[in-house]
Amino acid sequence: MRPSQITAWCQMILRTLAPREGLYIDATMGNGHDTRLLCQMAGETGRVLAFDIQQKALDETRRLLVREGLEKRAELILDGHEHMDRYAEAETVDAICFNFGYLPGGDHDIATRADTSVQAVEKGLRLLKKGGLMSLCIYSGGDTGFEERDRLLAYLKSLPAKEYTVIRNDYYNRDNHPPIPVFIWKEG
Repeated sequence: MRPSQITAWCQMILRTLAPREGLYIDATMGNGHDTRLLCQMAGETGRVLAFDIQQKALDETRRLLVREGLEKRAELILDGHEHMDRYAEAETVDAICFNFGYLPGGDHDIATRADTSVQAVEKGLRLLKKGGLMSLCIYSGGDTGFEERDRLLAYLKSLPAKEYTVIRNDYYNRDNHPPIPVFIWKEG
């Protein structure tokens, strides 16, 4: 994976700045690459909760984790990311990652949506510990991607600066609505 790809960039920030052996959430499991990273960070004592609404995502992620010997570190949950607060307590999570859009290689008609994505980020911020980190890979395009992008960015801009630091990155020299990496730190 090239370091200039949004997923590689977000993973590098997570790997560098999130504490080890904690509780992590992959809010949009997809094919399991972020889940694998979080399992590596969890080590023997940490734990990962990974969410997706598609059985295909759970199956692909499970195969990847088994191949890597990491399957015992993650709980794969067939549920929407907007329900993550049913599985973790407030201020217990060290890091949360999101990749909005659709499952790579999957049905493009099944994608994250503005309403549930904003709700998931809002709930995720309550779950983060003080000093916790959230990464968001925001893609636009398709039927709902522009609406989702705009609603997420508007919500993030409204977060109180005394409670959260929001850093938005841009691919400044790319055309065709490049993805937007965003990082949020919960102030401690």
